[in-house]
Amino acid sequence: MINSRIIPVLLLSGEGLVKTIKFRDRVYIGDPLNAIKIFNEKEVDELIILDIDAQKNKTDPNFSYIKRLATECFMPVCYGGGIASLDAIKELFFLGIEKVSINSASFQNLDLISEAAKIYGVQSIIGAMDVKKNLLGKYEVFYNNGRIKGSSNPFQWVKTLENSGAGEIFLNSIDNDGTMNGLDTVLIKKITEIVNIPVIACGGAGNIDHCKTAIDLGGAAAVGVGSMVVFKDNNRAVLISYPNQDQLKNFRDE
Repeated sequence: MINSRIIPVLLLSGEGLVKTIKFRDRVYIGDPLNAIKIFNEKEVDELIILDIDAQKNKTDPNFSYIKRLATECFMPVCYGGGIASLDAIKELFFLGIEKVSINSASFQNLDLISEAAKIYGVQSIIGAMDVKKNLLGKYEVFYNNGRIKGSSNPFQWVKTLENSGAGEIFLNSIDNDGTMNGLDTVLIKKITEIVNIPVIACGGAGNIDHCKTAIDLGGAAAVGVGSMVVFKDNNRAVLISYPNQDQLKNFRDE
């Protein structure tokens, strides 16, 4: 587990920080810049920032605001939201973003992933997928912040993303999002057994033991955490936090 990562995931709505439950019930958390400053102090290794309104509003990434965020970060940043062209990816990397997460655009133009991977390297391109169960308990893939079904077979789709040039998979469980009750280890394991690239599992982490389970039993290379680092507990009192270095050392050494 020594190379395993716990990665804060910040959700942007406009220029505000929000958190959702099952991609609904948004709660305003505060200023993203304040959260980033705290993560800097906590010596966080990596950060994921997702604009959850960009695709719905059919807008390009807010480059001027992303520049402010990237300038403030002392750690590598992955950005996702509204990315639909090579020009947008080029601008994001110019602003200091280290990785891009491509979700909705992959359903509209799968070549974007392969073209970007050829130019910038597979290590810079993350294929993102939001998965939830239908009424029959079958997993399906959605995009546009969970509004549109993109694939009825996430296991074929994840291989498509890998074969197209994604160097990493961001796997988000819509059903578990924001619940803080643990991640969908069954889904994670099925995905990690299919691909030969790292998987960042997200959706449901409420404590460090949940992260361990997703890695030890699910085979995830990393866990994306949201509620766990923006709420104090299940009562959802806002408190930006991150496991301390001793907790992380124990987590990675076990």
